[in-house]
Amino acid sequence: MTLSKSQYIRGLQCHKSLWLYKHNPELRDIPDAAQESLFNAGYSVGDVAKELFSNGVEIEFDSSNFDGMIQKTKQLIEEGTEVIYEAAFKEDGIFAMADILVKNGDAWDMYEVKASTYVKEYHINDASIQWYALSKAIKLNRVYIVHVNNQYERNGELDVHELLTMVDVSDEVLAKQSQIEPQLVEMQEMLQGDVPKIDIGGHCSDPYGCDFMGHCWQHIPQQNSVFDISYAMGKQWKLYYQGILSINDIPDDFHLGANASLQVQHHKTQEIKIDKEAIKNFLDTIEYPINFFDFETFQNPIPRFDKQRPYAQMPFQYSLHILHKDGTLEHKEFLGDENSDPREALAKQMLKDITPTGSIVAFNQSFEQTQIRNLALTCKDLSDDLLCLIERFKDLAHPFQYKHYYHPNFSGKYSIKVVLPTLFPNDAELDYKKLGSIQNGGDAMDTFANLHLLKDKTKRDAIRADLLAYCRLDTLAMVRIFEKLQEMT
Repeated sequence: MTLSKSQYIRGLQCHKSLWLYKHNPELRDIPDAAQESLFNAGYSVGDVAKELFSNGVEIEFDSSNFDGMIQKTKQLIEEGTEVIYEAAFKEDGIFAMADILVKNGDAWDMYEVKASTYVKEYHINDASIQWYALSKAIKLNRVYIVHVNNQYERNGELDVHELLTMVDVSDEVLAKQSQIEPQLVEMQEMLQGDVPKIDIGGHCSDPYGCDFMGHCWQHIPQQNSVFDISYAMGKQWKLYYQGILSINDIPDDFHLGANASLQVQHHKTQEIKIDKEAIKNFLDTIEYPINFFDFETFQNPIPRFDKQRPYAQMPFQYSLHILHKDGTLEHKEFLGDENSDPREALAKQMLKDITPTGSIVAFNQSFEQTQIRNLALTCKDLSDDLLCLIERFKDLAHPFQYKHYYHPNFSGKYSIKVVLPTLFPNDAELDYKKLGSIQNGGDAMDTFANLHLLKDKTKRDAIRADLLAYCRLDTLAMVRIFEKLQEMT
């Protein structure tokens, strides 16, 4: 049974995952937006990496004709081609595609391109199975992992040689060669039998989140399982291996940390904790007019703009609800142009929109503060005014983080996506699920990052409207939570 490189890596992580992939692929989980974003990052870095060795010939991927890809590769090698992208080989039951092959004397150097910012252990395994397969067909010299240099800052034309770092991993790869054949034999024998009896464990998410978790974890309760306990420092697995799946069944004498114990205790009793004095003390630190503020950011693995680094958080949008002492509420917002660097225009408008006095309220303020500091580094002429905003921040997450208010439905968490529906159940105005295509920060980040690629103006305008609606709800939610805390005291 032929294995691809990715299937071999899957088998190293879990034999059961490989067996299911080969025999019951219909049980796989559907990729979510975050996974799709990772795939897209990999594709974009792979495309740019070809510029390291220009004038190469690419083997076009054809899932219906792997043999044709292999024959095309052999033909290019025989014709004396110096650089081949996506070279395809099948040797000893392994199908492998090398990202970049470069002729070096009478041998070849192999380059495996990764969208990460450093070499990871599973990258070595990846390159090792590539070497195993390719070395049976051609003479190899060295193997390199090409990864993104996140210290590179673009200024002018993209400098691919500065953007990407090449790390020679030949010694590590050669050291693993003796392990590969026994592993392949073991996997092939396993695939001929029944599904392996392998329980869930840490391997389900290391090094990758497995796409069969929905199947393998179906015996875990959908709600209030031991894996819903926050801050338990891995003790969820101790409970699981004792046969305890539900929070309800955790013995009273089982030792958990303070936060986890609080979660379990309030889940069992269904009691709501309200420390009115602590909440009031927090609210008393907030000054009118109150600026409820929220950023959205995007990331690019390949910097598009000057003064941008790979994977740097780039603020492109904000929403601002201003609550005045007389109860008047006004809303301001900004959404950048997807075709240009939004930072300077955003910073200028933000400084105009935020009131010169009063508190600035965010939920988990460190994120907003960090983005403002970064804007100050980019927009030098606005630096002083931007940095003056930092000390005015108040964190609306504080009463929930420090358990001044705790509800069993929080399940130990305190994000706004948990707090809001708990405080306002069945409130259509505050329901993220009733929004359009953008329903969380990940959606906003990934969608805007790729919005400049969308040619259909009607679709682009619809997405921009959804972005505005989502960000607006983030700050309106803060207003309502603030008012609810006032009611409690």
